[in-house]
Amino acid sequence: MTNRALLVMDVQNAIVDRIGDGSAAYLATLGRTVTAARTAGIPVIYVRIAFRTGAPEMSPKNLTFTRIASGSFDESHLSTQIHSAVAPHPGDIIVTKKRVSAFSGSDLDVVLRSLGVDSLVLTGISTSGVVLSTLRQAADLDFGLTVLSDLCADNDPETHRVLMDKVFPRQAAVMTAAEWIEASSAD
Repeated sequence: MTNRALLVMDVQNAIVDRIGDGSAAYLATLGRTVTAARTAGIPVIYVRIAFRTGAPEMSPKNLTFTRIASGSFDESHLSTQIHSAVAPHPGDIIVTKKRVSAFSGSDLDVVLRSLGVDSLVLTGISTSGVVLSTLRQAADLDFGLTVLSDLCADNDPETHRVLMDKVFPRQAAVMTAAEWIEASSAD
């Protein structure tokens, strides 16, 4: 039997706002999935991106992060907090990362190893960002992987489709949240 963890990645105020009209349905489905994970005894780990005041860990060479180099991604700013619709419960873990992958600049690997986790269920915003980067790094670290296709969101629907249909299945099981919830409740 595998020891799984559900990763809820970059579902923080500033990033949820970017998915616009679909955010209510996304958050409702994610909320049901988080509840199902807790019910099944699967750890829920929230991953967020945030920087120290002044972002000293942000290199001017990093084009991705210099575009967001404003105070709105300070660790204590409301924009970096997990969205209230899926707020962490006592016992849930919050990991703060400094780069795109959930592993980069965070203690995620240490937390997972300490919990005996060997399989990850990935959700997050965006598919071409945190989900792709985390999937690739987790595969290299020998984690079993599942991606919940409807709990990954991207500003580019075609990029999302290609990743889900062609790229992710090479390294992960890809299924919907409903399929995963059903399978998890049967375990």
